[in-house]
Amino acid sequence: MDRPRVRIRFGKQGDLRWLGHRDLVRLWERTCRRAGLRLAHSQGFHPKPKMSFPLALAVGILSVDEVMEIELAEPCSPEAIWAQLTTHAPAGLQVKQVELLPAGVPKARVRAVHYQMAIPPDRQAQLTQWIAWWNAQRADPLKQKDSGLSPGVRALEAIRLEGGQLEFTLRPLPHGLPNPRDLLRQLGLADLEAQGAVLIRSQVELEPANSAESARGRS
Repeated sequence: MDRPRVRIRFGKQGDLRWLGHRDLVRLWERTCRRAGLRLAHSQGFHPKPKMSFPLALAVGILSVDEVMEIELAEPCSPEAIWAQLTTHAPAGLQVKQVELLPAGVPKARVRAVHYQMAIPPDRQAQLTQWIAWWNAQRADPLKQKDSGLSPGVRALEAIRLEGGQLEFTLRPLPHGLPNPRDLLRQLGLADLEAQGAVLIRSQVELEPANSAESARGRS
């Protein structure tokens, strides 16, 4: 029997940014249980709730757009799921969107991930120069394939500095998505988090599904 699959977009904010991925999974299990959602479980001696995250979030990074998928043991409307989770979610866990996925839709795959960070005025001139250098490299396909570039730079799809806000987009490489902090090191900005700056994951962009439109819930 096909069980309902649900895709949830959520934010991980406040003190929850210090929560590791395994603790986040356990937090979601408790939240679903308190919300009265019956999750489907795997088979075997140690059955586990059927939950999946296409991309883990490193400790200390705040996020306004994360993705997870769950499989339910019984039907439930997206609106009801949204209402139940919102009522029982702890502070910092913001349920933003619920989608009921049509049968046959593959698991979520990440196409690109967007980040942002506030940059102090005294670091902006050097960063502007680096962005100009990167744009020149990007215009030359041979330079862009330079194996000497770090994974964070090779994965870079877009970058800009506007109004003191750094925004950049990383795409997965064949071995996975590089840590955004690798790029910050290349930019000479690795020390900013220790000084109080917060790295934010602003969007997880998924590969489009080839099947019919999902039935969207409340957002």
